[in-house]
Order: sequence, then C-alpha cells, then structure tokens
Amino acid sequence: MINVNVFSEEKAWSKRISNKNLFFKKICKAFPKKYQFLNKKVSFTLLLSNNKNIKKLNKYFRNKNKSTDILSFPINKKIKISKNTYLGDIIISYNYLDKPKSQDLKSFKEKVIKVFIHGFLHLLGFNHIKNKDYSKMLREENLLYNSIKSKIN
Repeated sequence: MINVNVFSEEKAWSKRISNKNLFFKKICKAFPKKYQFLNKKVSFTLLLSNNKNIKKLNKYFRNKNKSTDILSFPINKKIKISKNTYLGDIIISYNYLDKPKSQDLKSFKEKVIKVFIHGFLHLLGFNHIKNKDYSKMLREENLLYNSIKSKIN
C-alpha cells in the first residue's frame, strides 16, 4: 500500500484541486498492481510548491538556477521495497503547470498526474540520463498514465 503525505506551501493549488490529499491518494490507488506494493507500507512526501521555492531547491541541490516542473529526491539510488519503505520526496511547482493560465481544469489535472507519475518513477530509481533509460522511463510513464486516466476525474 502506498501512503503519500501531501503538504502545500502554495495557496493557488486549492483553486484547482480542492482536496489535494484525496486527489493524490486516488492516483496511487489507481496504479497497476506492481506499483501498489500490496502487503507493504510504502510512503513518500509530496510538497505542492511554486516557481520561487522550487527554483531555490533546484539551485541548492542541482546547481541549476531556474524553476522546473518537478524535483524528486529518492532516499536511495537503488530502491529495495521491504515491509516498510520510505521512498523520498517530490516537489511540484504550481506556476510551472498552470501554463497557459487559460487551460481548463481537466488539462491542468492531466498535467499534474503526468508530472506526479514522472516524479514517482524517479523515486523508484528510473531516470532519463541516457537515451535507453529515457525510453524505458517514458514507456513506464505511459503505462501508468494509461492505467489510471479513466479512473481519475
């Protein structure tokens, strides 16, 4: 079972997603079985942030002085899922995903789901440094997204 601890430091998130905890828990529950970690306690933290704060984190941890859509900080490079496993932290920027501002709620939520999946896979050890790794990660992202898109509204 996956437990996502959701925190928000950006008020604008509430304009688009009223119950943030429920929204992200629903996504995790809709994952394919291999990512539900049945009979295990798997958890991670999600911080819903903004461009200003994510830029600071990106500069501090990755030496990149710019905002980004998402940052993932896996607790370990090689994840071994045991009975009780903490995966790490994900930070998502509201401002980065709220472009264009004219996008409808459905488009915004689809973007959030896709970015969330991307960050989740990083916590599990996926990366996109090499082309073959990028292809593998993209396949997995699409598999996850396609398995949940009809279950989330």
